[in-house]
Amino acid sequence: MIQTVVYDTRPYDRKHLEHAAAGRIRWRFHDHRLNAETALTAEGAQVVCVFVNDHADRVCLEKLARAGIRMVALRCAGFNNVDVPAAKDLGIALTRVPAYSPHAVAEHAVALLLTLNRKIHRAFNRVREFNFSLNGLEGAEVYRKTIGIVGTGRIGKVAATIFRGFEARVLAYDPQPATDWAAAHGVQYTDLPELLRSSDVISLHLPLLPETRHLLNKDNIPTLKPGAIIINTSRGKLIETQALIDGLKSGRLGGVALDVYEEEEGIFYEDLSGQVVLDDVLSRLLTFPNVLITSHQGFLTHEALAEIARVTVENILRFERGEEFLPETTL
Repeated sequence: MIQTVVYDTRPYDRKHLEHAAAGRIRWRFHDHRLNAETALTAEGAQVVCVFVNDHADRVCLEKLARAGIRMVALRCAGFNNVDVPAAKDLGIALTRVPAYSPHAVAEHAVALLLTLNRKIHRAFNRVREFNFSLNGLEGAEVYRKTIGIVGTGRIGKVAATIFRGFEARVLAYDPQPATDWAAAHGVQYTDLPELLRSSDVISLHLPLLPETRHLLNKDNIPTLKPGAIIINTSRGKLIETQALIDGLKSGRLGGVALDVYEEEEGIFYEDLSGQVVLDDVLSRLLTFPNVLITSHQGFLTHEALAEIARVTVENILRFERGEEFLPETTL
């Protein structure tokens, strides 16, 4: 039975992985993250299973290889935290979960918008203090607004169709437009500058690549439609955070809802309620009444977690049997 070391483990990870494996994998769960300093804790296993905040750089991978690790199984879609060329040089197999539940993340993006736009989070806090005043809670409808979807992969497509259900006008930008899908769903492709100028709401659904880093920045945020709302459930580094703060301070932005943050490592997924948070930029963001932040939980549904575990387990078992990986799961 193949032994797998799981890093950055949460209770929900363990529950779903054990259920999916049904006794076919011998697990070793660690709360700490994988990096060059912790790599030796994989000794005795053949596979390590990692998440978005683990760091498998070349030094880490070299230590894993010397410890006998022959596979790194990512239980996520993104892989910017893994040195892919180094893994190939060392003969370490890499797999990921390319699409666990586009509905989970897309629905979270819509939930963030509705919560922010209708000030539900503020109303919730008021009512708990028996304050039933409606002053300051005026919101706006999504109906007939212009929604800009940046990135029309699986998640972006689902988000677009949900917004079409509100009878909103949906613009889209993607370097590889899905024109047949757009025509069937009443979505209009345009270029990025036009989308930014015209949209009441901009929702980001792109991977983090060199060309998408700081896609929203100090140069184009000032060109947004006055009062526009930005939603980001993809990757924090898609947005230049200081430029975001400048847009909020100037009043150009009507609101911001983030499930990801540019420097979230070491903060998101952790309970820091009893500590002084040293990130001044995040602390400043949290002072704005029109900013809503969740802790990278867009994927956190029963359905998505079960699918992540199923694909991860299947990848590991294929490796154990010496079978080829499915093309979409291999790196």
